[in-house]
Amino acid sequence: MNPLRNRPGSRRGALAVTMALPLLLTGCSKDVKDDLAHKTPPPTLSVDKAREKAGSLSSQILDMIAIKDGKVTEPGPGISTCDEDPGHLYKTRHPWSIYQVAPEELKAGFQRLREALPGHGWKIVDYGPDSSPNKNLELTADSQTERFSVNASLQITGDSGKKEPLLVVTVVSGCFKAPKGEDLNTEY
Repeated sequence: MNPLRNRPGSRRGALAVTMALPLLLTGCSKDVKDDLAHKTPPPTLSVDKAREKAGSLSSQILDMIAIKDGKVTEPGPGISTCDEDPGHLYKTRHPWSIYQVAPEELKAGFQRLREALPGHGWKIVDYGPDSSPNKNLELTADSQTERFSVNASLQITGDSGKKEPLLVVTVVSGCFKAPKGEDLNTEY
């Protein structure tokens, strides 16, 4: 059971996607892009299995953050095609956020995530303030065992139009090859 799907508050889903747009557009962090640049063939994986992996990784990340009282957006993992071969290659992405939590608890959860990721097989490849006027604290990490990256952004202050603080998380994969006979046009 994916706890992210069973929590109330799906109205923040669009905000999570907007905040994670740079990672969504590339589909992966620099390390996963480097793998693709070296012409490593994407592994074949069904869309359902890729969504399941993204959901499972999101659940693990939520556990690392360890915020129990907040609300979590509901949208589950989705897919989009990869530019290299949109008829056969796709990537998964799972944007979500935690909200209705005091800023101090969001900060503590973000710090717990940063400390826990390396012990759970993730390599932090970027950490620090983002380029927004708010200078939101952000991190990006690559899984060392799966073809996935995670981006987390702590949205606490500023005048970006949001009404409450939140922690935005996006789990995104590198490209996978759809099995023969699986139509990506019907899988979005």
